[in-house]
Amino acid sequence: MNTRVKLPIGIENFEKIRTGGFYYVDKTGLIKDILENYSEVSLFTRPRRFGKSLNMNMLKYFFEYGCDPQLFEGLAIHGEKQLCEKHMGQYPVISITLKDVSGNDYKTALGMLRTTIGKEAMRFQFLLDSHALTAREKESYEKLVTIDTSCEQFFSMSGETLASSLLTLCEVLHRHYGQKAILLIDEYDVPLDKAQHFGYYDEMVGLIRNLFSQALKSNHSLAFAVLTGCLRVSKESIFTGLNNLNVFSITNIRFDERFGFTDNEVRAMAEYYGYGNQFDQIKEWYDGYRFGNVDVYCPWDVINYIDLLRSEPNALPKPFWINTSGNDIIRNFIDMAKAGTRKELERLVDGESIPKKINQELTYRDLYASVDNLWSVLFTTGYLTQRGSEDGETYDLAIPNLEIRRIFIDQILEWFQKEARKDTPALDAFCDAFARGDAEAAERQFNAYLSRTISIRDTSVRKNKKENFYHGILLGLLSHREDWYIRSNAESGDGYSDILVESEEESIGIVIEVKYPDSGKKPSKESSPYEFLEKGCRDALEQIEKTGYEEALRQEGLETILKYGIACNRKKCRVLQKR
Repeated sequence: MNTRVKLPIGIENFEKIRTGGFYYVDKTGLIKDILENYSEVSLFTRPRRFGKSLNMNMLKYFFEYGCDPQLFEGLAIHGEKQLCEKHMGQYPVISITLKDVSGNDYKTALGMLRTTIGKEAMRFQFLLDSHALTAREKESYEKLVTIDTSCEQFFSMSGETLASSLLTLCEVLHRHYGQKAILLIDEYDVPLDKAQHFGYYDEMVGLIRNLFSQALKSNHSLAFAVLTGCLRVSKESIFTGLNNLNVFSITNIRFDERFGFTDNEVRAMAEYYGYGNQFDQIKEWYDGYRFGNVDVYCPWDVINYIDLLRSEPNALPKPFWINTSGNDIIRNFIDMAKAGTRKELERLVDGESIPKKINQELTYRDLYASVDNLWSVLFTTGYLTQRGSEDGETYDLAIPNLEIRRIFIDQILEWFQKEARKDTPALDAFCDAFARGDAEAAERQFNAYLSRTISIRDTSVRKNKKENFYHGILLGLLSHREDWYIRSNAESGDGYSDILVESEEESIGIVIEVKYPDSGKKPSKESSPYEFLEKGCRDALEQIEKTGYEEALRQEGLETILKYGIACNRKKCRVLQKR
């Protein structure tokens, strides 16, 4: 293990990866693709954590004057001799990322944007001594790098100077070198996302529109520009009149292998670190996205899980990608969902796909205007993926993998518990039924709750994972009683064990075991349609007898011990009780 190179967790600097002894998945084919499929302005939209920033940094190191050819030795692009001779290290490059332009108000965001562009402009201070520039051109450049004396963390460029800043940089670099500039703008849509969230969207749209219009439209000093972001924002929003823009979204075939890891790349990485036998598990958890015609993995997940395996060889997969965001999109989606939408959500969680017309040109103002728009957002941001399309507009959408299925289920449970808490009398009645040994009332109440939530029956999910879902619902409902001490044994492997409830005031102990029995074959006319639920309850009670928890509760001084076997399947449950 010590002889293996390091894993580049969170590193988006190409030079650092190539010189610092880190593993690199070769994406330099993107360089050739961009040059051979020339567009004056290219926009790549991909979900977060799929390698956009690292690819942009790689482009900068390849094209910029002063390029170190050794950085690219052994990589795919190094074999393209003519292309490298013509383009490697032959351009001035302006490279900015807008991911930090995320102020809570417009004034703060404006200062952040000035700082982002001002710091990039500072890299070219040699322009002040350039013999190729006129005094007026030097003055225009100097306005970009002048520090605000009242607030030294910001640059003092005026609104007019800021709007023309990228154009100005292109022009002065072109004049100095006699070579047109390449413009790289990473995470172009972050300022719009934050502006919509904090209420200054119109102001930010106007600013970004002016900035992009001058830099990207009729800029005679521009060789070409590359932009990346999560969403393809409507042309009417910030790309008005930009007829030279070519958008490559997750549905496009071109460039489909250049963001995200392919099957072969993940297999090679797993085998390199000695975890080839975990490949199927990695695939089940982190594969499933489809960009163009290629199935891809989320790089962030793969790298983090293999790194975890290096310290814990038997570690189970964990959700890494979902922990890098607040997942507000799914939360809003479930809140807005009506009965029909919830049925569709059940089908998704069950592993099915559903056809939906996708709009890939939305404004941030429109994202939460309707559930229909949210389907498009879930697709473009990576919470859903596509399994095919007949007309290029309607796609068969599906949850890509186990990691994303987990977040849907977690958010469903969170939504359900929030909804249940609104009806205090019903929760009191539900908990009291358990305390007084009334299994029929508990069953009636639990069935009423299940009828209002979203169920799961995914055949690709192991049985104990389904039990966990109903376990979570039940645990949330019982937690309503603040005077009860509730223990849910820590997750062991893939499953949970019993729920234990102690009520010292009533001297009552409750043991609950949840089962998800399979309905199996179709019941006969003589049998009950839910006979399998009855058997599930009996199996649960039998398991309780084997655990020894009853004696443990009695040792706590509890006089009455109630044991419940609960069997759930879809939106039906059965509850049996034994003293």
